[in-house]
Amino acid sequence: MTNEPDITKFKLMPIDKQINWIVQNYLQDLYWTIRPIVKTHENTNDVLQNVLIKVYQYLPKFRYDSKLYSWLYRIAVNESLNFIKKTAKMKAMDTNEMLMQSLQSDIYYEGDKILMQLEEIILSLPPKQQEVFRLKYFNEMTYEEMSELLGTSIGALKTSYHIAVKKIKEKLQHY
Repeated sequence: MTNEPDITKFKLMPIDKQINWIVQNYLQDLYWTIRPIVKTHENTNDVLQNVLIKVYQYLPKFRYDSKLYSWLYRIAVNESLNFIKKTAKMKAMDTNEMLMQSLQSDIYYEGDKILMQLEEIILSLPPKQQEVFRLKYFNEMTYEEMSELLGTSIGALKTSYHIAVKKIKEKLQHY
């Protein structure tokens, strides 16, 4: 995760400079926040575009009472979840089924059968456990970083992660 900007300087920048700074410093982080949620490169780019539009619309109203990245992360996650719901509804199918179908047809997916099974198992977890597991396991975030990002206590995050790991281990034994 990239360092936060000097807020006093950042607030004084014109909006176009702020957006450029965000794109230069956070675009890759935002992409990899969205990608595991929506699964495909094309969907990720669509959601990322929506995120940047939202950031442009709401950045002047940002109160700086949280870190900039925390705010961007929440927008990215919320836009990703909205995209999944809308897409699944249009296809009249279960969100997990739609996501697995997208992942299986993604030409950019480089995982093997085991990773595909792991993705399927992760998708079966409740959303909060999915998020915590992905942040800890794939993004290698500390509990302290996750707590700050998600606004959740460290104890609750540890519990969510350990329950997720237990469920994943149990389900992997059945494959």
